[in-house]
Amino acid sequence: MKASEMVALDIEELRKKSEELSQELFNLRFQLHTGHLENTARIPQIKKDIARVNTVLRQKQG
Repeated sequence: MKASEMVALDIEELRKKSEELSQELFNLRFQLHTGHLENTARIPQIKKDIARVNTVLRQKQG
């Protein structure tokens, strides 16, 4: 998801998106350690998306 798409979301939607991404990151890390993760490049993508959401969220809050 691009930052320009995130700007269109409101604060509650951004918080929900952040929670979803954090949960997905947890699941990916769990899969990585159990040996079931096929696409290891997805972990850095999710981390960057979380950072983007948090940046936009902070900009909207103050």
